[in-house]
Amino acid sequence: MTDIRSIVQQMTLEEKAALCTGATTWTTTAIERLGVPELWVSDGPHGLRRVAQAEGLGSESLPATCFPTASCTASSWDRELLGQLGEALAAEALALGVGVVLGPGVNMKRTPVCGRNFEYFSEDPYLAGELAASFIDGIQGKGVGTSLKHYAANNQEYQRMTMNSVVDERTLREIYLPAFEIAVKKAQPWTVMCSYNRINGVYGSEHHRLLTEILKDEWGLEGFVVSDWGAVHDRVAALRGGLDLEMPGPRPRRVQEVVEAVREGALDEAVLDEAVRRILHIVFKAAETPKGAAFDQAAHHALARKMAGEGMVLLKNDGILPLKGVQRIAVIGRAAQEPHFQGGGSSHINPTRVDAPLEELTKLAGGAEITFSEGYPRDDSSRPDLIEAAVAAAQAAEVALLYIALPTYKESEGYDRTDLDLTAQQTALIKAVTAVQPRTVVILNNGSALAMSEWLDGAAAVLEAWMMGQAGGGAIADILFGAVNPSGKLAETFPLKLADTPAFINYPGGHGEVRYGEGLFIGYRYYDMKEQPVLFPFGHGLSYTTFEYGAPRVSAARFRDVDGVTVSVDVTNTGKVAGKEIVQVYVHDRAADLVRPVKELKGFAKVALQPGETRTVTIPLDFRAFAYYHPAYAQWITEDGAFDILVGASAADIRGTVTVELQSTLNLPSRLSRDSTLRDWLADRRGKVVIEPIYQQMQAAIAKLLGEGDMEDGGIGIDPTGFLMDMPLLGMLEFQANTLPVAPEAMIDGMLQQVQAMP
Repeated sequence: MTDIRSIVQQMTLEEKAALCTGATTWTTTAIERLGVPELWVSDGPHGLRRVAQAEGLGSESLPATCFPTASCTASSWDRELLGQLGEALAAEALALGVGVVLGPGVNMKRTPVCGRNFEYFSEDPYLAGELAASFIDGIQGKGVGTSLKHYAANNQEYQRMTMNSVVDERTLREIYLPAFEIAVKKAQPWTVMCSYNRINGVYGSEHHRLLTEILKDEWGLEGFVVSDWGAVHDRVAALRGGLDLEMPGPRPRRVQEVVEAVREGALDEAVLDEAVRRILHIVFKAAETPKGAAFDQAAHHALARKMAGEGMVLLKNDGILPLKGVQRIAVIGRAAQEPHFQGGGSSHINPTRVDAPLEELTKLAGGAEITFSEGYPRDDSSRPDLIEAAVAAAQAAEVALLYIALPTYKESEGYDRTDLDLTAQQTALIKAVTAVQPRTVVILNNGSALAMSEWLDGAAAVLEAWMMGQAGGGAIADILFGAVNPSGKLAETFPLKLADTPAFINYPGGHGEVRYGEGLFIGYRYYDMKEQPVLFPFGHGLSYTTFEYGAPRVSAARFRDVDGVTVSVDVTNTGKVAGKEIVQVYVHDRAADLVRPVKELKGFAKVALQPGETRTVTIPLDFRAFAYYHPAYAQWITEDGAFDILVGASAADIRGTVTVELQSTLNLPSRLSRDSTLRDWLADRRGKVVIEPIYQQMQAAIAKLLGEGDMEDGGIGIDPTGFLMDMPLLGMLEFQANTLPVAPEAMIDGMLQQVQAMP
């Protein structure tokens, strides 16, 4: 085992500073005299973008498998499958000499217009964190590192390098940090990548609270923190904040700044040594795994096809799918011949091969006559002639298959979408074809939610195929003909229109600042609270079979928060074909000190069932399933009381509910003060004991002060009970000061002492 401490002691100050800055665009600095090798990193959330040369961002990358993007893989809700993806990526990384894969991305889908949403898992932090942990375990189990990104509150491409994300502490803790927290605690990614943006006024690369206090000290990250490429503004401040490695390199000036800061006493060398130790730990860890063995391209292509099929979501089906006995098929849409299977930007892969949907469809069509119409051009021009040709083809066929891909100029890394719509030509095409051919299936290729209200009613079926990876063309055919029973479910809500979305008023911000004014309420949390109708809810997805849920059961009706509780439910395949169901468990807190979402996802499982088969799905719920972050205590807390556990097939399809009683084991200090209201006193466990004996006296005194009876009886029409509740207790005592044995302040202080003395 390499003695890292000894190496650090032998390094010169200049070598230490150099190690903390990249040597090239993709490699760390080697120190040959001490046997420290370089570490090669590569883009790769859904495939390796390993460039041939270490210099440069945009040079052509080596061939690698392009797997489906995160919006598709997340819709599988399949931890095991994400682990398999990780293992495949590790094999390719080793073949291409890569030590750390830059991914996965777990930023929340705060708004569906974020141009990089195709690379992110979900609008729900629990789902994103669980899938990320499985992905990381898959890669790192094979000796290749990951880089969990982009930490934190990086939820838009607009001005992403300078934008100040203004987010309150509770919202950060409950929405924007948990996916990172789950992944770090469960899977220990070798690195975490900071984001470009500022968070509450401090750049992510310099954020001591996030990088050191929370990520390293509280969550226990063992690896190092790396900058996003070009995210460092002040190298010395970034080191102080907890950023260990700046990329890309070389940056001789940055290195010299660190050297001078240490020599002048502006930077403690112990801080630099800690960064060096963390980097060396990962460099040597990556070097332990032999590299160069070829990967199985055919097997990985088959896995990409399987993953695409598991992640595609059947949004609508009037019974037309799966296709049976069809002899004449009109295939319409450029995407059938030129598949749109990945997003633009840093994750753009040079695929080992690409399956064209039209060719794959033909293979499974059983000799059916297939015609092709282009439907829409590459650009956004209007082409009525293409629509006319498509309409004629659809009329002559038994079924029309419309392959519609959102073009790259509308959705990519580097910029946000301006709307949720398809192009005007694509919308006109769908409406025209469905008007003459009611047996029309719309197949969509896109990275995030789309608006469909304008044309949805006319389509017989809609298949969300996402950015499906290089083998996605075959996966579409598998689903259309029933070789694969669709089992994907949405990991994000599809709203009716952009104006309905939670961040609509606050996005994109202005003057370099965006306020997360919707707070906790993004995605389904918002639509639940607002009772806002949506196009397709979070967790929605259809199957070619049906599933029946039994009544949910729990391991204990009353339990302590530290013990948790287990929920079980019997699920039966009541259809005629084998299928997979995703069981979702949500938790609803009936009463809390602070406002909470109506329900929150806290567990899920994907279960495969043969026709007529019943299986029991068991899902554990721990302390955090019932807790929320309370800023006044600066910690996660639980409170005594009733919780509803909701088991469902989607956020809008709850199949059963069971109520449990939680006993909190926390002994939280009282937050009562001279300024606390009567409501505060009654809500406080200890305060209630002290205040209740004199509560009735206060009511009588205030009622007398306000006047007896209603306005007609000479009173002023104020309910004394309601009036009292939000009045500071000190203020109420002031009204009775002449009748009190001591001054109101002394009386309050005495009551506070009683509270503080209670266990």
